[in-house]
Amino acid sequence: MSVRRLCLAILNFGDATGYEIRKASTEGEFSYFEEAGFGSIYPTLAKLDAEGLVTVRHEPQEGKPARKVYSITDTGRAELKALLSEPLAEDTFRSPFLLVAMCADLVGAAVVRRAVDRQMDQIRAEISQLREMTQKCDHPATRWTINCGLTCMEQNLKFLEMNRSELEQIAETKPEPCQVTAAAE
Repeated sequence: MSVRRLCLAILNFGDATGYEIRKASTEGEFSYFEEAGFGSIYPTLAKLDAEGLVTVRHEPQEGKPARKVYSITDTGRAELKALLSEPLAEDTFRSPFLLVAMCADLVGAAVVRRAVDRQMDQIRAEISQLREMTQKCDHPATRWTINCGLTCMEQNLKFLEMNRSELEQIAETKPEPCQVTAAAE
């Protein structure tokens, strides 16, 4: 998903400032779709405004510069619909934790225990956040999406709870050279 699509999607749910878009994309219900930093959000918003896909209004603030609030236009909604209708790229998943797990026999049991504990704590926090989002959500498609993510997180936690001892045992073994071969094409 592109930052363009993400900004339009967030604005489809309501007006927002660039800061609010950044926060929604890093901490809120949009944080699961695309990384979007200030360095990419503001140029994208400026381009969307120049193309007539969003409008911007300036709201005065006491003792601060006026804040820019963006709104999606009908043309922007049509563009969002077109962007969402394009073939999807494959989902990507990256996990620093899984790299530690893959090298468990190299780093040892203490490092693995800390990594598993930290990962489980992070997952529990995510589960809590997703449950809270579900309770506050009145949009059926968003609630469905949150529940899908919640199910993934719960299964991940369950796997770690049931299999952590196996990884800890692996971490106690003598390291052997690892040979990973690429899948045949």
